[in-house]
This record gives sequence, C-alpha cells and structure tokens, in this order.
Amino acid sequence: MQTKVYNLEGQEVEEITLADEVFGVSYNEALIHQAVVTYLANQRQGTKSTLTRAEVAGGGRKPWKQKGTGRARQGSIRSPQWVHGGVVFAPKPRDFEKKLNAQMRHGAFVSALSTMLKENALIVVDNMNIEPKTKVAVKVLDALKASRKVTVVTDEVNSNAIRAFSNLPEVSVTTANILNTYDLVNSDYIVITKDAVKKLEEGNR
Repeated sequence: MQTKVYNLEGQEVEEITLADEVFGVSYNEALIHQAVVTYLANQRQGTKSTLTRAEVAGGGRKPWKQKGTGRARQGSIRSPQWVHGGVVFAPKPRDFEKKLNAQMRHGAFVSALSTMLKENALIVVDNMNIEPKTKVAVKVLDALKASRKVTVVTDEVNSNAIRAFSNLPEVSVTTANILNTYDLVNSDYIVITKDAVKKLEEGNR
C-alpha cells in the first residue's frame, strides 16, 4: 500500500510504501467500539460521593406526630424528599476500570488507522518543523486541507508544534508512541509525519 507525502505547503514531495499489517487492516467496528469504551472508562476518576439518608447529620426525631396534623406523614427531616435530605442511591467512590488484552487493543488501533487511510483522512507530511506561531499552524492546516478536529502526530515531542497548535481548540498534538484508538476515532483528520509513520510500523514488529 502506498500513500503520498506532502510538505507543509501542501505540495506532494514523494510517495512511500506503508506496511499492510498496520495500514491495510480491515474495518472492525465492534473491536474499535470496545477499545474506545475501555479507554473512556479508564479515564474516569470514580471519586464522586454524596450522602445517603443514613449519613446526613440530624433527622433522628420524627418531625411531627403520625396523625391529626393534616400534613403528610413524615419520619425524618433527612428523608430524600426534604431539602438537605439524603440522596437516593447516592453515588459512591468506585473503580470504573475495564481491561482489554494487548492483542485486541492493537487490533482496534490498526483497524482504525487503516480506516483513516482508506477514507483519505490520514495525511502524511515530510516533517513538522514549523515556527511556534498560531498563524503558521493555521496556514499549514489550510494547505493540507485538514479541517475540524485534527490530531497532529510526531515521532517525538515537538515543542514548536505544541505551541503553534495550542491555541486552536479542535487541534491536538501527540506522539506516535502514545497515539491510541480514541485519538483516531475522535479526529476528522490525522496529520502525521513520515518519521512517526515509521515508528508506528516499527512498533508493530
């Protein structure tokens, strides 16, 4: 499988051959969905906590007698229907962690990556050597015709690229070694350097 490589002015400079085991994998929606659900679940802190009626201070005395007042019967001022009362089925700290074995996680990743390539949403550039300025970053994206949600992938941490794209709300910058299935699914375009492509292929071996 081959794809074009562009410079930062949007001009085609060469054509490279891609590894089929990384960029030529068939689409597996169920596996991709499972990987994304696992990723999002593992991002949850699980620290929320509210009080049940048993944990709210006060409310030990019946507020008024059962009969004869004309009012609805009440047993405690800390019942859920009262202001300052306890919460029904109160959320408590819990672990939302899900597990996905390495083979399935990798399968979902290469499936999503291959799909991006087939849909012309994967743009390979020869480098990401740009000035750390937002206007320069905008020109690069316009030249590459990459709009909406864009993930820029470099082979290693590129401080200039991070600074250049940081003011663009729907653009994120990451490196090949931490790129994941969610990043791919959550992006309309992936702008990836040629060196980052090589790193992805090397990581597959």
